[in-house]
Amino acid sequence: MSVAGPTGPVMDRDEVDRALARLDAEHEAIETSLLALQDHAGRRLLEGAGLTGTTQERWQATEQQITLLWAYFDAYAAALRAAHETRARRRWPNRDDLVELTELLRGESVTVAGGAAPAPPASITGPAKLTERFTLIELVSRMNDLYAHSLDMVVAADSVWSALPARIDLLSAELQRTRQLAHSVGVRPGEHPAGDDLERITAELTLLREQVISDPLAFWQPVRGSSAPGGGRPHTERYDREARALEDVRREIDAVLTVRQDAELRLGRLRDVLSRADRTLAEARSARGEVLAKIAASEVPAVSGPSTALQEQLAMASDYRRHAQWHRLSPLLESLEEKAEDELLRARESLTAVTQPLAVRAELRGRLDAYKAKVARLGHAEDPLLVERYDAARRMLWSAPCDLRVAEQAVLRFQQAAAEVLAPRVPQQGGPTDRRGEA
Repeated sequence: MSVAGPTGPVMDRDEVDRALARLDAEHEAIETSLLALQDHAGRRLLEGAGLTGTTQERWQATEQQITLLWAYFDAYAAALRAAHETRARRRWPNRDDLVELTELLRGESVTVAGGAAPAPPASITGPAKLTERFTLIELVSRMNDLYAHSLDMVVAADSVWSALPARIDLLSAELQRTRQLAHSVGVRPGEHPAGDDLERITAELTLLREQVISDPLAFWQPVRGSSAPGGGRPHTERYDREARALEDVRREIDAVLTVRQDAELRLGRLRDVLSRADRTLAEARSARGEVLAKIAASEVPAVSGPSTALQEQLAMASDYRRHAQWHRLSPLLESLEEKAEDELLRARESLTAVTQPLAVRAELRGRLDAYKAKVARLGHAEDPLLVERYDAARRMLWSAPCDLRVAEQAVLRFQQAAAEVLAPRVPQQGGPTDRRGEA
């Protein structure tokens, strides 16, 4: 029967052998993990990089943790070897052997120099110790904590370095191609806003790459609640912002390129629209003179001349095209196209307003002739009253200047007389009525 000691009941041979087998498996797993951490690409990069900021501070602490981790592992391996040596003394260990093995496997049998490395994060604020004693289980737990903290930092830095610098380089290459294209179409700093944007994006990408290389953890966003090492993602907001800005510049340059390709066609259309506007205004001025000569007592609006400002801007646009100043031609063409359409609309409205009295006179003439044709078709062409009123209205409408108000009344009187002639006759008492009195 086993007697309980400071470490509990004394282990028997089978318990010792099972514990040693489990510890051997743990030793192999820990060694594999430590070697993987030692060979991790992120750790090698951290050792050789010129670090700054948050990454520099955390890597200094992590290097010390890795050093302490190896010290713990060496102590763990030494304790395990000592246990194996004790177990190997005899095939059937005696009680003294079992007591010693129980102490080695369950007691605080591992001593680590405390001054060789800083304490792990769990006790970093505690008092300094010259030595620390652990059980093998406690030592494995401490190594697990140190390993998780170290791997988290290494994986986070490596994830940022694997994601952002390559993307920045690709965007910088695209930026360089865009700069060359922009230069070819005259989009240059100080001359076009897109050129200034390219300069700003270039400076920002250069600075961003330097900061990502020297301080990757400044661009790391941990995932809350994640216990896995390296749980998180690279922080790409600054990169994404510059990528969007470059896309806006590319669209602007594409618009300038489109202007270069279509410039002559668009300039030709502009000349045609402005020419039509000028001809319409000339027609309106001519019509105004005709109206003033042929229509009396009518207010005729004045007609302005062609827009000299638009002609000057059109000449400027042609000059921009000749000198390949596409970045200046693009906004000018857009403005001119809108103004030219407005100018043509204004000219047409002016012509309509000026010729309105002539349209009214033409409408009155048509109405008068239509009623005359109607009464003639029904056999009343020789009616004296209708002939008299038709002649009066016709003289007013075909004489110059024509008073439209008086002529309209004459046409209405003819219409009224025609309506009476064409209406069914109803016998009335008191003898015939003289229709001339109605005039």
